[in-house]
Amino acid sequence: MDLSVIHLLLILSASLDGESNESRIYLKIKNGDQQAFRKFFEAHHDELYRYLYSKGVAKEAAEDLIQRAFVYIWENRASIEEHKSLRAYLFRIAYTRMLNLFRDNEKFDQNKEIRELDYTDSSSQPDQDIHQRELNKTIEEAISAMPEKRQNVFRLCFMQEFTYKEAAEFLDVSVKTVENHMGLALKDLRLSLSKAAEDYL
Repeated sequence: MDLSVIHLLLILSASLDGESNESRIYLKIKNGDQQAFRKFFEAHHDELYRYLYSKGVAKEAAEDLIQRAFVYIWENRASIEEHKSLRAYLFRIAYTRMLNLFRDNEKFDQNKEIRELDYTDSSSQPDQDIHQRELNKTIEEAISAMPEKRQNVFRLCFMQEFTYKEAAEFLDVSVKTVENHMGLALKDLRLSLSKAAEDYL
């Protein structure tokens, strides 16, 4: 359990070192560089698919939403602001279209529990598998108990590995707000994991 918590904290404290390189890629895309756009597509296609799937979007629908989101960015590349996260913009486009899809199909239910991805390793030993499932359950229960905005921030920064800046742009809030919510989320999670560790021991 200690290793899992350490891994969690390392991801959450990731730096923003790659932003300058991303800005250069965004500028290339803005200038019509197809190779740069292809690299951007390859870098974010799978994670965007996992995000949509975790929200309950079917495979074919998810692929369609992804394609349309990337096409929209390419067709509107002239308006790209290279100092802002294009990744966050991509996710926001896909998210908005996802809500429209649910609305159009009359399947959107705000009270429906959202599926979470199963990160357990089916090849692990039975006792390790059970322990990992218990840990995942504890983490998910802790996240679900958080206020909605804090949940959203945590899921973006941890599960989608967004930087604080990207999460702020996606949620249309300040970076400071994201930092505050993440601080509170970490406090909640540490408390839950500490209690779980005591129960486990």
